[in-house]
Amino acid sequence: MSSPTREHDHAHREEDDDPMEASGQEEEGEAVVGHDSGDSSEEPEEDAEEERRIREGFIVDEDEDEEPDDEEEERRKRRKRRKKRHHHRSEDEDEGLDEDDLELLEENTGGTFGRRLTKGRPREESPPAASSSRHRNVVESSDEDMDDDTYPRVQDIHNIWDDERAAAGRDDDDDVDMDDMDNFIEYEDEEEDGGAMDEQEREAKRREKRRLEKARRRAMGSRPELAGIDANAWDEIHEVFGDGHEYDWALVDDEDAGYEEEQLKPEMKYQDVFEPSEIRARMLTEDDDLIRAQDIPERMQLATSALSSSSTLSMHKELTENDLDEAATWVITRLSSRKERDFFRGDGQYHRYLPQLVEAITSALRYIFVQEFEVPYIWMHKRDYISYFDPDNAKLQIELLSLEDLWRIYALGQKYRSLIERRGALDALYGRLGASDEYFENVVRQRVETAEMAADATEWLGMKYRDNKKSNFDIQFHDDEEQPEARKHKMPSRVSAYELAKKTIASKLAEGFGIRSHEVVQNFIAGHNTHFVEEQELNPLAYAEQFVDPDATRAQPADELLARARMIIATELGKDPLLRQEIRNAFKRSALVSVLPTERGVSKIDEHHPYYNFKYLHNKNAADMLQSPQFLNILAAEADHLVTVSVTLSPEAKSTYERKLNDAFASDSFSDTARAWNEERSRVVQEALEQHLLPVGVKWTREWIREESEDYLARQCAQTLRERIDVAPFLGRDPDKKRGDTPSVLAMSWGKGDPHKDSIALVFLDEAGRLREHTKLDNLFTPENQDEFMDIIKRRAPDVIGIGGFSIATTKLARRVKELLGKTNDSNENDGTSGGGWGESSQPNDSLSTPVIYVHDEVARLYQHSRRADEDFSALSTLSKYCVGLARYVQSPLNEYAALGSDISAITFEEEFQQLVPKEKLLSALERTLVDVVNKVGVDINRAVTDPYYQHLLQFVAGLGPRKAQVLVKKIASMGGNLVNRDQFIKNGLLTTKIFINAAAFLRIIQDSEPKPAKNRHGEEIDVPDPLDSTRVHPEDYELARKMATDALELDEEDVHDEHPSHVVSVIMSDEDNEKKLDELNLDDFAVNMYRTNQDKKRHTLNVIRGELLRPYGERREPFVQPTAWQVLTMLTGETERTLLTGLIVSVQAVRVKSQFVAVRLDSGVEGSIAKRYLTDAEVDCDTVCKPGQTLSGVIVKTIMDLPNDTFSVELSARETDVAAGDSQFRRVKHDEHWNYTQADRDNEMQARKKRAEVDRTRRVIKHPNFHNFNAAQAEQYLEKQQRGDVVIRPSSKGHNHLAVTWKVDDKLYQHIDVVEPNADPTGQTVGSKLIVDGTHQFSDLDELIVNHVQAMARKVEELMMHEKFKPGTEDDLHLFLRNFVAANPSKSAYGFTLNRKRPGHFNLCYLANKNSTVQTWPVRVTPEAYYLFDTPAAGVPELCDAFKVRQKSMSINSSLGGGAGGKTPFGARTPGRTPAPGHATPGHMSVRQVGRTPNPYGPTGMPPPPVPGTGGGFTPSFTGYPQPQQYGAGFQTPGYGQQPPPGYGQPPPPGTGGPPGVHPSRAAMIQGNGWGHPY
Repeated sequence: MSSPTREHDHAHREEDDDPMEASGQEEEGEAVVGHDSGDSSEEPEEDAEEERRIREGFIVDEDEDEEPDDEEEERRKRRKRRKKRHHHRSEDEDEGLDEDDLELLEENTGGTFGRRLTKGRPREESPPAASSSRHRNVVESSDEDMDDDTYPRVQDIHNIWDDERAAAGRDDDDDVDMDDMDNFIEYEDEEEDGGAMDEQEREAKRREKRRLEKARRRAMGSRPELAGIDANAWDEIHEVFGDGHEYDWALVDDEDAGYEEEQLKPEMKYQDVFEPSEIRARMLTEDDDLIRAQDIPERMQLATSALSSSSTLSMHKELTENDLDEAATWVITRLSSRKERDFFRGDGQYHRYLPQLVEAITSALRYIFVQEFEVPYIWMHKRDYISYFDPDNAKLQIELLSLEDLWRIYALGQKYRSLIERRGALDALYGRLGASDEYFENVVRQRVETAEMAADATEWLGMKYRDNKKSNFDIQFHDDEEQPEARKHKMPSRVSAYELAKKTIASKLAEGFGIRSHEVVQNFIAGHNTHFVEEQELNPLAYAEQFVDPDATRAQPADELLARARMIIATELGKDPLLRQEIRNAFKRSALVSVLPTERGVSKIDEHHPYYNFKYLHNKNAADMLQSPQFLNILAAEADHLVTVSVTLSPEAKSTYERKLNDAFASDSFSDTARAWNEERSRVVQEALEQHLLPVGVKWTREWIREESEDYLARQCAQTLRERIDVAPFLGRDPDKKRGDTPSVLAMSWGKGDPHKDSIALVFLDEAGRLREHTKLDNLFTPENQDEFMDIIKRRAPDVIGIGGFSIATTKLARRVKELLGKTNDSNENDGTSGGGWGESSQPNDSLSTPVIYVHDEVARLYQHSRRADEDFSALSTLSKYCVGLARYVQSPLNEYAALGSDISAITFEEEFQQLVPKEKLLSALERTLVDVVNKVGVDINRAVTDPYYQHLLQFVAGLGPRKAQVLVKKIASMGGNLVNRDQFIKNGLLTTKIFINAAAFLRIIQDSEPKPAKNRHGEEIDVPDPLDSTRVHPEDYELARKMATDALELDEEDVHDEHPSHVVSVIMSDEDNEKKLDELNLDDFAVNMYRTNQDKKRHTLNVIRGELLRPYGERREPFVQPTAWQVLTMLTGETERTLLTGLIVSVQAVRVKSQFVAVRLDSGVEGSIAKRYLTDAEVDCDTVCKPGQTLSGVIVKTIMDLPNDTFSVELSARETDVAAGDSQFRRVKHDEHWNYTQADRDNEMQARKKRAEVDRTRRVIKHPNFHNFNAAQAEQYLEKQQRGDVVIRPSSKGHNHLAVTWKVDDKLYQHIDVVEPNADPTGQTVGSKLIVDGTHQFSDLDELIVNHVQAMARKVEELMMHEKFKPGTEDDLHLFLRNFVAANPSKSAYGFTLNRKRPGHFNLCYLANKNSTVQTWPVRVTPEAYYLFDTPAAGVPELCDAFKVRQKSMSINSSLGGGAGGKTPFGARTPGRTPAPGHATPGHMSVRQVGRTPNPYGPTGMPPPPVPGTGGGFTPSFTGYPQPQQYGAGFQTPGYGQQPPPGYGQPPPPGTGGPPGVHPSRAAMIQGNGWGHPY
């Protein structure tokens, strides 16, 4: 609530009786009361009666329909003021006036009031007649009658006069609270204070009253139910509900905000209407405005190319004179290898001019970065300062810096400027840290010469003074009172192992190495030890023991402390900026790049793939990759996950670096302690290299090669562009034409050349580039069309006819045009110098000898679909727009490429690798080429203002850019669109000073008349033409040009005193002997005199002036270059020399078939022929073996390129012998010289095996319920849910004559059996009639193999697993059981069986003799006919147990006879913890093998089985172990049988042999014991 405050303020004002306050009140009263006091005191009753009638609605306002239109606007203004005053009210002030107040008002005004007075609003336009005194009397009267309790109501009365008028201006939705006379107040003493009103004033008062009543009625009209409420009712309503203003205090801020927002609403700007992207495209951002305003060349203000749509403002700090010497030293070492070879080496060609080179580079840097001159200006007008000039031998001219060198200096200068900024940031960081580090100040800071070193130094400071950084920044934050609420991003809270170790005792231990890390670095840099190691008396481990924490719970071993100490020193060495720079230098000299394909790349990159060139690149020197796109392709392949790239340091360089670092770190002592410490230091060096330095070098090398390769490709593209645009317009054989003149062109195109669909478009452009005529012809064969074409030729007389198209049919159009022009093939010529076309007539005076040429159409193809074409020629067809592009290209290739803008990057300048260059870098290189050539040619500024197409050149003028060129054109257009001389650029404020200096000489103003005096007859200066404004001479050299012309004409100054200063220039230009007169001048002496007088170097400038006086803006470009035959063929068909290489096989279609040849056509449209001798080996006519429309494969024999006759064709051979030979050798990509042959052969072999296995596996289709096309893993997965003993038959990876059988031994245990098919079906559809297992066991079909082999073994396994001695689980579980049993029964021994999970199909027999012995494990092998304990067969489990007991007893006896204690492990068995015997080396289950391979469980094929050992005499032969490991996949599973199976095993039993029903005879024979083994 604000009332008490205002009460106090108001009382204070009343007591002071401030005259200023009174004045303000009077003014307020005048403004408030004026419109209410217009009533005459002579007719109060009439007015009251009139108002009553108005109130009751009996009188219609006569002026109701004549309200001024501005009343609504006035109401809005008053409403705003009302809102502004709302917050001055209080709750007390909002209450209505009491009875005393009303009586006082009635007494003073003579009016009648209801119980509540609604406040009105003042009208600003009301006259101030006799109102101030009225208001003052009311206030004074109120003050006298009111006591102190109601004192604040005085303020209410003040506000009444303001607010009452607000009621008159309220909208329909405003509350209305008025009674009979509430809308105005009548004063009785009006005559006394203000005098009586005249009739006009009373009439004005009536109109005002009617307007107020009309407003009231309009308000009441929206709420008709309120119209009849009297004042008493209103009082009751207000007492119950209030007046709606109780909570105004809560809305004060909102109302103020809305009011202020409405009052201060800014004007509409384009930023409020257009999208930001549109604003950027139109160059209307704040940055664009700043670029336009600054007196700095536009391209120098941008961080990227001006052509780029995302070009941004560069905020780099400019260089000063003090930086130039250091900058020149920095730049000269990085300029180019050629400069280093010619100037730096003692035997270099220009070694003696090295000081002059440094001076030239310094001058170039000064011009570019201090005086802010662009490269074209320096090259044209300051070349004397970048060339060698000897006053004693003026004729000796040595170009120290080329144009390319200047651009290189510009780029290097930008990098150096960035380095200066980084150094400044580094110094600022060091200052904020508040540290004092002599090593940093005296060593590191002085050697920061690259951006990488600055970054390394910043990182090093952050690592070393991390704690300082935190505390310093905290203090700075809290002391910063100006920005106490500045939000800062929370930094990552990661803490490195180094920081943790530095806070432990290990940091003290690290000091024990005797030398600090930065001292090691200084030793390394110096090449000899300037800091020596402090020796320790104890060896490293003993020394570390001293730092072990005595608390055993927190103690760390000494070796671990030592390792952490090594880590601390290694990190400090690895982070040192100088060591990092040295490792980068080592990588720069000796880095090796190697590439290996990924698993995907091995199969995807074949011999025809572009990446095959580096698929197995091995140890290629990085320096050899800088001038080629190979590394960019490698990075692209790596991004596609096809290869992996490794960058290494050559072994020699690495060992040298490591040895040098060790020498800087090691001690020179020879004691054992010193050697031990040196070993620790060597470990530190090794860790620093591997963990820090080498990764830094690798990362930098990758970026270095990438950047250099991109720069190389960008330069190649720029050079191609230069070759295309640095050419003069086409020059025909018109004798009146001279080089540089623009020809008139007739451009023609047949489109795709379909005679049924495509018409021929013709477009004629005159010499000024204006479209004069365009038409379409259906063909050039009908007489009507021929006549129309010839009529155009005769009427327009074009200087040249340009032809382009989208198919090979364009050549037919060219031939037809030449025929119509009367061309003959016998007189064809191609004069490249004159620009003549192919097949031009030898009759120069023939009016129809118009050259016909093909035109590069890359730009025209873009132009035909561009928005620019739609704007320029909306009425033309797309093909006609294409022809416009062709014609413009002939007139000026430079204009066409310049008009592309950023779309120039869509043009292909490098066929294969251009896409590898980033767009920004490519645009920068192309822009520099455009800048060079445009400034070489110059721009006619007056034409640029009027010709939008030509205007595209203006942005490439030195000093200008898109933004500055735009504003320059607008300024000139506002002046009338024409400039008379170059002085107007400055006098009329068109260009700022630096921009004028850069651009003046390249903005040409063509003069039509001789110069006139510079002053009129009244002595006033006027703008007059100057012939030098049409030359390349810079305005700063005009005096030289005038002096040269005066001397050449042998005139004195008095002779030309009254003439224009350049009058002599126009005279010498028009003089027929001007060349002779200028040659008589000795420019060398003139240059020497100027140098000796003023130290001005102007030798080259004088040559430029001489050339311009002879030929102003003479053509300096090469003659127009026409496309070569291959370029024309590529343009029309897309074929290149690579796609039509001799020896390649292509698909062709026969078009016409004759007896002696076949005419064919390639897919691209190129025609060809196959001669009879090349069609078939048989001597038959072609039409007997080939039909029209037939598709043939042919080998390219020869490519015929006859451009003058517009003929392109190929000769092919379709003989079977030629085609069958293939073209792989021609398509194969040649691999790099640095090739990893070993890895390539290994991968090729693996690929061949996989391919062979894939072919073999997919070929097998065997009709058997157990056959599946699975590999080993899939087979195991399939059997996982099957029962034990189930079988899967599958293809084998060993070839088509093998099968693999996988059967389930137990859960997660599977055995794979190799089956050989000697007579396998080559198609893989059936199974051979002979199946051999292990080379000796033969079966006739798969069913017999399953029953007699697999299921037999499965039953043996099941039988053993059901025995009481079998224990499920692992072997360790069985060992535990045996130990527990023997422990419980000390007098007994124990044994048991368990599955061998490493060798499926085998069991382990584990035996424990007593509690003091170890568990022995013996192998048990399962075969279909028996168990084998070592080599002893046992037909059943009881027999197996007996065999074990007999063998164990025998071995125990032998051991006791030998004096040995029991428990000896039998030969061939194993004891846990011992290395297995050779036969046990390779376990054979699950993932240990390669997926897809079927191991041979029986050893190598054909291996003779061992003889069956005898069983008599109690002698048991020694176990010789399992078969020796074989080739991969062999010997994993069940080894070969221990004995030779008897005859008949695997064969059907003899006839007559019976068996149980349902059992296979062979199996029945085995069960009955017939002929299988010897029973025990």
